[in-house]
Amino acid sequence: MVGALSVAVLKAPGIIYLHGFCSSPASWKSRLLAEEMARRGLVGHFACPQLSPVPAEAVAAAGRLIEQAGGPVTLVGSSLGGHYANYLAEKYDLKAVLINPAVVESLDLSLFLGEHANFHSGEPFTFTAEHAGQLESQVRQPLPDRYWLLLEEGDEVLDWRQAQAFYAGCRQSILPGGDHGFTRFPDFVSQLIEFAGL
Repeated sequence: MVGALSVAVLKAPGIIYLHGFCSSPASWKSRLLAEEMARRGLVGHFACPQLSPVPAEAVAAAGRLIEQAGGPVTLVGSSLGGHYANYLAEKYDLKAVLINPAVVESLDLSLFLGEHANFHSGEPFTFTAEHAGQLESQVRQPLPDRYWLLLEEGDEVLDWRQAQAFYAGCRQSILPGGDHGFTRFPDFVSQLIEFAGL
């Protein structure tokens, strides 16, 4: 399923935004980026799919968008979307911007097992041990040259130091304060679009 902020076929070069756990294309950062892309006349160069809560399905859907673009795209992933962006960047040889990303190899995924609901739609889903195994199988060591890591030390959900260590050698912007939503995102939108070559 492709979200409302996505397009039928992404034009290259373009940006694919991958939202986090329990989130959607209605997330604040996705909407802000979509609005700026539209203001620049780049609507067809932006996609934000509604990702399945099943990790294997999520990366498969994003992979189809990448393949249909027929040219270079840049991935922007927030939280769990950062993990997906890492996996897909390595698979497809792409650049990626990771915003307070989940570092799966450092997380106790058993803490997430059970019932959840999408933040925006309220749609319920169950995160299972099988899903946790799918996430673990997607862990890929990052090639530093392709990433830009954006972290706020005030992240109340994930330990920013895990990402700092996992993405050692990558371009990193680490800011004091903030929260898991990355409060300074508006300050980085233009730079992010430039990073994507648009």
